Amino acid sequence: MGEKDHGARAERIQISYWDALGNETVRYFAADVADEEIPEQIDSPASGLPAGRDRANPPMLPKNEPYKTHLAYVKERRTPEEAEELLEQALQKLRTRRGTAKSA
Repeated sequence: MGEKDHGARAERIQISYWDALGNETVRYFAADVADEEIPEQIDSPASGLPAGRDRANPPMLPKNEPYKTHLAYVKERRTPEEAEELLEQALQKLRTRRGTAKSA
């Protein structure tokens, strides 16, 4: 029993990643993998924060945007004047369907 039974071990390289709390995570990659295929950032399993290869400048947690309602997104796309116009059109359709629309 030994390595002969398990095959030859492939050459590999060790890459260290650090998160903002100073936690180090080591990942191993095949030695023949191109450098651009090795990720610059990973999620640290210790903290869940993003971890980068530069120990002195670990990536910071991106700022979380607060939850926006559908109405908030609509207000970003429409001016109050457009909203009034759309509301009036919708009310006119409703009044016409109900038969309570006023003659213009």
